[in-house]
Amino acid sequence: MSDSVKKTDSIINLLFEAGLLKRVRRSGWWVVGIKDPESVAEHCFRCAVIGYALAKLEKADPYEVTLMCLFNDIHEARINDHHKMASVYFDSLGAENAAFDGQVADLPEPIGSELKKMRQDYLAQQSPESVIARDADILECLVQAKEYHDHGNEHAKLFFKKAPEHLKSKSARRLWRQLKKTDSSLWWQKISEFKR
Repeated sequence: MSDSVKKTDSIINLLFEAGLLKRVRRSGWWVVGIKDPESVAEHCFRCAVIGYALAKLEKADPYEVTLMCLFNDIHEARINDHHKMASVYFDSLGAENAAFDGQVADLPEPIGSELKKMRQDYLAQQSPESVIARDADILECLVQAKEYHDHGNEHAKLFFKKAPEHLKSKSARRLWRQLKKTDSSLWWQKISEFKR
């Protein structure tokens, strides 16, 4: 098998593996009684949208932030999503890193090295982009909790207590303050109103 075929195959394999995230469910929502929670892919998509907006508001690199948001949970295609209680019983970060390293090991350059660098930056939480990407991840969880709460799950409100304390950027904290006061169905109700 030629080197170019191997490189192409590694990219194709990553595409199929990323598709698995459409079926992997966010397990933390099961704990609060959500029967059919969002998938990891759904979480990553909105996280990237939030990350882009936060990067623009905070004058950071939107490409870097969006990349971190899109690839932040890709390792869950191999090890599944684990709620916070799981980390009491095993080294979840070690498992995440091992899975991610395996996913990018055979990718051609510059793809593999860029993704490795992105992951290291995200975990170090030293750059403005990594902090904003983490804020986007937390804020997406809060947006989802707000939607679940607005649709009748009282336990989803538990996420409102601790998660906001971890938001670091001014823009993320400002969005959260407004978001928690907003009805999550208001956006479509305004669009749906008939003009008279």
